[in-house]
Amino acid sequence: MDKRFPFVDWFRNASPYINAHRGRTFVILIEGDAMASHRGEQLIQDLALLHTLGVRLVVVFGVRPQVQAALTAAGVAPVHVDGRWVADRAVMAQVEQVASHQRLWLEARLSLGLPSSPLHGVELSVVSGNLVTAKPLGVREGVDFDHSGEVRRVRASAIQELLSQGSLVLLPPLGFSSTGEVFDLDAADVAQHAAVALKADKLILLGDSEGLEDEQGGLLRQLSPKEAEPRLAAAAPGSELARHLSAASTAARKGVARTHLLSWQDPDALLGELFTRDGVGTMITEHRYEQLRAATLNDVAGLLELLEPLERRGMLVARSRARLEHEIDDYQVIERDGMVIGCAALHLFSEAGVGELACVAVHESYRGGERGERLIEAVEQRARKAGLAALFVLTTHTAHWFVEHGFQDASLEELPPLRRDTYNHARKSKVLIKTL
Repeated sequence: MDKRFPFVDWFRNASPYINAHRGRTFVILIEGDAMASHRGEQLIQDLALLHTLGVRLVVVFGVRPQVQAALTAAGVAPVHVDGRWVADRAVMAQVEQVASHQRLWLEARLSLGLPSSPLHGVELSVVSGNLVTAKPLGVREGVDFDHSGEVRRVRASAIQELLSQGSLVLLPPLGFSSTGEVFDLDAADVAQHAAVALKADKLILLGDSEGLEDEQGGLLRQLSPKEAEPRLAAAAPGSELARHLSAASTAARKGVARTHLLSWQDPDALLGELFTRDGVGTMITEHRYEQLRAATLNDVAGLLELLEPLERRGMLVARSRARLEHEIDDYQVIERDGMVIGCAALHLFSEAGVGELACVAVHESYRGGERGERLIEAVEQRARKAGLAALFVLTTHTAHWFVEHGFQDASLEELPPLRRDTYNHARKSKVLIKTL
């Protein structure tokens, strides 16, 4: 009997990411709302899995909703200024109590190893401590923020030593001063400073929203810090969006390769973002997740994989590995997180002052995003730089698409002699030309 397990295919596809994440340092912020809504158990299981796969974890946790509930129960109404409460003595008493209770709960859950639990057999050493030093916000616009503080320094060397010993490091939203005082900190700010100080590979911010949306309500997969600026300026001061965007953009500008905005409400968000090619949230990075560049010999295997389905359907002429290696300097590729998802080639016929636009292909999972247009533009720029007067293309399936992009029907006689002599009459490809 033929049994199919979708998990097996997913696991095979996840294997490159399992290997890529091993030994990497991730700083993960879990907002207090996740714990308050009983999503903590699932997240802890995911953290344990990441630890098992060799990821070095620093986990920052928030306590805002729990502290607010404790303040309400105690009849304390804190003063709020620009999204931060003034942490006076009464407020700090609740902050310290809730943060301590939350830390102990997390440590206990990360120690769970019953045979019936997903953490069975996982030995996790969880370490917390005075790893973040802080300073007071002081008096701002006439308001004394008392024990509301900001991060002064993260003890990166101490944390690195703990990580090298295989420990998971837990950071509460608290900081300690050289005078022995405790300060209330913004958890997102702690996470950002930790990621930068540790030169982390990823900063992951788990909040209420699954990411940023465009004007039509669609999920934005990737932005640069500059592209995120208008959204940060429009966000309400102190809101989760403002805090997360500020942390993600600052970390990206200061060298953290990738920062991710995810939703703790999605039980698959953390693993889905880390072990699938497209992810599930919004990534903010200075480095392009998807880039168009000149091809190298290292891309040949990816090109063969991209082109094979199109060659099998007769849309492209089959190209051997040897041919691709010989002509690799002619190719431009679109790479998405290590995978070649698009390509186009420019073959020069310098004596005739023209070039052939060839092998234009986009992976079927990534069509509709104007990647074909980007490839044509890149080839045209290259052709102009080479001093060519025109481009021609031979096609059997997509003549209309090329016409939409400025190509016009032409005859076989208009091809340069060398290309005309190698024309495959059996394919009956249409000839189109575009003047540059």
